[in-house]
Amino acid sequence: MRKLVARSAAVKAAAVGCAATVFLAPFLGVTTASATPTQLPAENLPAELVQAISRDLKMTPAEYLERSARAQQLSEYARDFRSERPDSYAGAWIGTDGKPFVAVTSLDAAKIASAAGYQTRLAPVSANALENSLMQLNQWINTLPRELSSTINSVAVDFLNSQLVLTVANTPAGHVLNLPTLIANVKVILSPGSGGPIERRPMGGDTYISAPTSLHNAELRSVDVCSFGFNGVDAAGTALNISAGHCDPNLGKGDQQAGVYLPNVKDIPNSPEVGTFVRAKLGGPTALDYSVIKLNERAVKAGMDQPSVRGSNGTTLTITGTADPVTGAPVCKSGQSSTFTCGFVVADRVETQLFTAEGVSKTVRGFASSACTLGGDSGGAIFTGTLALGITSGSNAADAPNCNDANVGLAQYGGTASLGIPIRAILADIDESSGGGLGSGVELRTKQAAG
Repeated sequence: MRKLVARSAAVKAAAVGCAATVFLAPFLGVTTASATPTQLPAENLPAELVQAISRDLKMTPAEYLERSARAQQLSEYARDFRSERPDSYAGAWIGTDGKPFVAVTSLDAAKIASAAGYQTRLAPVSANALENSLMQLNQWINTLPRELSSTINSVAVDFLNSQLVLTVANTPAGHVLNLPTLIANVKVILSPGSGGPIERRPMGGDTYISAPTSLHNAELRSVDVCSFGFNGVDAAGTALNISAGHCDPNLGKGDQQAGVYLPNVKDIPNSPEVGTFVRAKLGGPTALDYSVIKLNERAVKAGMDQPSVRGSNGTTLTITGTADPVTGAPVCKSGQSSTFTCGFVVADRVETQLFTAEGVSKTVRGFASSACTLGGDSGGAIFTGTLALGITSGSNAADAPNCNDANVGLAQYGGTASLGIPIRAILADIDESSGGGLGSGVELRTKQAAG
């Protein structure tokens, strides 16, 4: 039997957990806001998810759903506020007590947000100005030789202190990094990172394997292990699954296509094929990390035309819509290694460098959460309430054997941290780059398919 090896191109997110001590500017404006989708009632959540919410968030299911909904209301208000007053908007987040905050640069703007029912905080610099500095800093990082750029784990916007937070490896190379003097206020951190039914069918959160060639290839030494994300469908009715871009073993090679299989652990070469990678992106102009898997008839007949993601013990959660990442919002994730785990969004926008197996540096942009994510969870579904939030890209706990060990080992560094890629940004990019073909008009499945 060939050895199953988790893909080595994991996002360097070892320091994202440090962002838990700061509030970061929301990554808003990717897609047009729509009415907040309806979520499932608390009594319909899987028992294992209820346990994860209580264990990881110290919340009741009702509190989890209510805070998730409040975060989406804040997201919609902040988007409109920023559009109307770009020089006054300085960020938005959900506080630890669950109250929504809007940061502004003037007393007049504070009165407007306060009249709308939001807590306010004055900030000296707008979100636009800080994000412009972020762009300048990333341009500078891209000019560095690899031995220096590889020491930079992530860059984030800390609007409460009007500064950028640059997380650098605590190494000799990291110590000699000379920051550009034209960018002010850069802080450097050194770092080492009873409900749903049980259904026996493949779905989001389950394991899949892939390889650059046929599983029967005698020269094939390993296969890649990842997790299915959200099931979707395009305007032509093509069944799709959205996972992580770095999970495609042929990323950047030719048409990038590679088979996707449900693992038969007793006979890996004869694992049943359920689809094919048809698109994958990692970095580039969009700075996204996602893949599109075209599901075959076998997958659809097995049930991958349903809006479900898997948790522990086979339980499932039905996805009812999409959402934007908001700092302080509660989140949970599904993945083949760690199943249901929960946390909070600790950074609405994080940019980090990813080095592929070929040594090529890629900038990936997403959001950070404190949910524990293990190796093999890449591509799995992240959700808030019962709304799809993003796809798992990387983690500082990827090498840990389990979340208990990860929580203990990473406690001194701020705890576990995971990098997610916003689902609305992914859907918009799939549609935009489809050219009217496969993926055009893509939507997540949010209703049970007939039959």
